Amino acid sequence: MIPITVLLADDHQIVREGFRSLLEHERDIEVVGEAANGREAVQLTRKLRPAVVVMDIAMPLLNGLEATRQIHKSFPDTRVLILSAHSDEVYVDQAVVLGAAGYLLKQTSAHDLARAIREVHKSNTFFSPLISSRVQVHRQKPVNRAGNSRMTSSRLSSREVEVLQLIAEGVPNKKAATEMGVSFKTVEKHRQHLMNKLDIHDAAGLTRYAIARGIVENNVLGKFN
Repeated sequence: MIPITVLLADDHQIVREGFRSLLEHERDIEVVGEAANGREAVQLTRKLRPAVVVMDIAMPLLNGLEATRQIHKSFPDTRVLILSAHSDEVYVDQAVVLGAAGYLLKQTSAHDLARAIREVHKSNTFFSPLISSRVQVHRQKPVNRAGNSRMTSSRLSSREVEVLQLIAEGVPNKKAATEMGVSFKTVEKHRQHLMNKLDIHDAAGLTRYAIARGIVENNVLGKFN
């Protein structure tokens, strides 16, 4: 029997260790890697090509939703299963729009987590009972695949969303360039483009925008007050 390979992406090590411990009891599931942020999740997906990525949403450097979008676009054979504490409809809707195959809440049981991994691996979908009815309603509505909900702006490219998150987290341009694997000038170019598109020209304003759209948590704004 070939096991289902799984990558765990969560910024809390103790959470990853807990998930790994739970899944080690499943003979048909093998955890092949762990990522502490969305950018690392994308990089490890490229390297390891796991069958399923179990993805948190609120992570530094690159949030789980943007990571889901990049993985779904570049590695369509890898299925993304969101496992998050967020149950808000806007998070669920955006996850579906960006390509997630399932969405579980973190209070789910080990049995349901393993079951969800198996289901999405079979190209099915799986959602926590609490939010499954919302997904059914969502599917009955016209979907804007550009993703212009509260989470992201259809006006911003994927790279610009990345730069926006790094700005909101207070990461200097030089370090942002290293994180993104691009030049300093490229980061400055993306920064200027997103400022022009949003007509917001200061870091505090960009941070408020990122918080309002769920790109970062609202605990980052204090550094500008």
